[in-house]
Amino acid sequence: MLADAPLGRSHRAKVGKDKLKAAIEGTREILGIPADYKIGIVPASDTGAVEMAMWSMLGARKATMVAWESFGSGWVTDVVKQLKIDADVKTAEYGEIVDFAEIDFDTDVVFTWNGTTSGVRVPNGDAIPADREGLTICDATSAAFAQDLPWDKLDVTTFSWQKVMGGEAAHGMLILSPRAVERLESYTPAWPLPKIFRLTKGGKLIDGIFTGATINTPSMLAVEDYLVALEWARKVGGLPELMKRADTNAKVLWDFCDRNDWIANLAVDPATRSNTSVCLKFTDDRIQDGAAFAKAVAKKLEDYNAAYDVGAYRDAPAGLRVWCGATVEASDVEALTLWLKWAFEDVLEAQTATA
Repeated sequence: MLADAPLGRSHRAKVGKDKLKAAIEGTREILGIPADYKIGIVPASDTGAVEMAMWSMLGARKATMVAWESFGSGWVTDVVKQLKIDADVKTAEYGEIVDFAEIDFDTDVVFTWNGTTSGVRVPNGDAIPADREGLTICDATSAAFAQDLPWDKLDVTTFSWQKVMGGEAAHGMLILSPRAVERLESYTPAWPLPKIFRLTKGGKLIDGIFTGATINTPSMLAVEDYLVALEWARKVGGLPELMKRADTNAKVLWDFCDRNDWIANLAVDPATRSNTSVCLKFTDDRIQDGAAFAKAVAKKLEDYNAAYDVGAYRDAPAGLRVWCGATVEASDVEALTLWLKWAFEDVLEAQTATA
């Protein structure tokens, strides 16, 4: 499957550049990204892409930092405590979301589209005005390829290969609108930028970054893996089918929650429920220690090879987090629900026995 990877060759050679260019244009094709948007492969996964955008573009005007889960809170920390620029901070508790109608989009707005650690997503881009003065910087790492992103409302969009496409880690994607490019070419931050953050030279965009001449050496094996994933996406029906698969997977868990009164979706509003990172909470009054109980259920599922790594994120409320992206089969999620019910009952019985 990966036999065509140009291993042992320079990423600067024609064969390497062609592969990187194919990854860029394949991304454009599947996601429906406008032709005048720039797409670059950058270091350090989605985190690297977000950091590049914030450190290169913020500071030109006031910022608004929006957070309702762990990663959004991380971007707040970077801007408020590291860059120390003028910024408003708007937050919501886990399971809820900030009201986008109350955000001033004449500021630069930084937010996650899909809260990977809370299971709460932006339902649509309707509240983002077309005539905004500020930039929108969107961390879409667990939304891309599973949710319909409104490109005309997003100036900077980032994601990584290892989420919905199930690829390898370490590479990020940075997508820039013409407005974002204009900011880069007209604004110089007051702070120094390391080499891996620099997107301009002499006041002009380094266009090579967005045509396959990456800032530093990428893994051509990981690139090939991503190309295989893109080809799979084409074969199953493109973005509409990828979104449908994620929706179908998530609905299995939503329906399971509706049928059982001891478990619920962490997302309060059904309109904001994530279809990729589905976060669940236990609601049974008999549970004595929520955190210990959730960990015990997750461990039991792993011990029986029924599910791996389904514990809630370390900063999130106690519970479970089940990945439902497009590479997952709905039949496997259905099977998980049977194991989940068994594990819940087994751990609850053990808790009662030791009480």
